[in-house]
Amino acid sequence: MRFMVIVKANEESEAGTPPDVEMLTEMGKFNEELVNAGVLLAAEGLAASSQGARVYFSGDKRTVVDGPFTETKELIAGFWLLELRSLEEAVEWVKRVPNTGGGDSHIEIRRVASLEDFGDNLTPEVREQEEELRRRTAQQ
Repeated sequence: MRFMVIVKANEESEAGTPPDVEMLTEMGKFNEELVNAGVLLAAEGLAASSQGARVYFSGDKRTVVDGPFTETKELIAGFWLLELRSLEEAVEWVKRVPNTGGGDSHIEIRRVASLEDFGDNLTPEVREQEEELRRRTAQQ
């Protein structure tokens, strides 16, 4: 199973303040553990929302709103994508994430949906198309 581990934004990440040397060092060690365990598929930090945009949908209408966005608690500062056996294993990994600043924060863990999660709505044609797109993406 794949899990997305979502690191929530805070005032510092939204201000564009880079992590300090200690945090970068500790995160590097943690990421190395993930790689050595063979569970890390991807990991990235995100730029502040001031460098982003949101697209709102209403029927055929699209409205673009440029950042920054005010609700910091709803924003994402980064993520890991992990291949693990269970949610419990994901929780155990996340409990090891460095918190060098010592402040309050939280990390969200979400299982990535698999094709089987779509049940009967995933017709053979749609499944074939999805599998072909995944093959092509893996080749890029």
